[in-house]
Amino acid sequence: MISARVYRGGDVHEIDPADISETVGHPDQLLWVDVEEPSDAEFDRLQEEFSLHPNAMDSVRERHKRAKLVSYPTHAFIMASSASLQEVDFFTTATWLISVRESDGKHPAWRIDNVMKRFERTRPDHPTSAFLLYVLLDEIVDGYFDLLDDGEDKLEALEEMLFQEPPPPEREIQQELVESRKRLIAFRRAALPLREVLHQLQDRDVDWIDEENGRNFGIAFDHLLRVLDLLDAQRELLASVVDAQLAIVSNRMNSVMKKMTSWGAILLGSALVAGIYGMNFVHMPELKWKYGYVYALGLMAAIALAGYWYFKRKEWL
Repeated sequence: MISARVYRGGDVHEIDPADISETVGHPDQLLWVDVEEPSDAEFDRLQEEFSLHPNAMDSVRERHKRAKLVSYPTHAFIMASSASLQEVDFFTTATWLISVRESDGKHPAWRIDNVMKRFERTRPDHPTSAFLLYVLLDEIVDGYFDLLDDGEDKLEALEEMLFQEPPPPEREIQQELVESRKRLIAFRRAALPLREVLHQLQDRDVDWIDEENGRNFGIAFDHLLRVLDLLDAQRELLASVVDAQLAIVSNRMNSVMKKMTSWGAILLGSALVAGIYGMNFVHMPELKWKYGYVYALGLMAAIALAGYWYFKRKEWL
């Protein structure tokens, strides 16, 4: 689905996608074309009307690549990932910008409602594609903070699971740890390459970015650095949770071994008495003793109670 808006001075007009070609390239206006879940026919139409580079179009169709910025003779191509790890692509020149949003079947395409409201609220009297691109990328980075907050909540819940009594099944904890690790790896793979993209835009490697918008991209760059710092902190926290989980498993195993050893030692004394009086030698004075059976049982009970008291005192039981 294609939608298009033209910004001219302080005015904004929604135009029919069929009339896009009539508005392309006007120096006194900004054309924003947003494409959600484009079909092959819509891709071909955009490529023809805006002379988009074939290599950039191939990158959009292949999807799931790293964030990057590529400058072509007629336009620049930027690839990024939203907080839901959905790919978002931008084609832009000094007078127009195309945003392409697609889903992966699991999550919907990145929504631009907040972007549009923010751009309408903060745009200058003569909005530029550079400022629009800054708002789009900065909103993507701001979305990363929400993802980090959600990840922090999950790690805190995971920490609480480790110390629950009774403890949850080990399989459940292991699954949560693996999913958290996969999530952080995927997030880092999406966010880290965007740092170089914003750095290039901050340094005005694209000709039509002026000094003011270069500073704007510097603000977005600083926001992304904070995201990456928080992401590294969460990775360290996850590593600490893994270490804590291993320590807890080891302690539980030691506790089990202590109990098994204690009961084995307690029963060993009784087994020793039973073994001695079970040898059936002829000349054993207690064999014909009237109270021999009761004596043997009492001796075994006394040894067992003494062992239980000893190991209980040592907190092995």
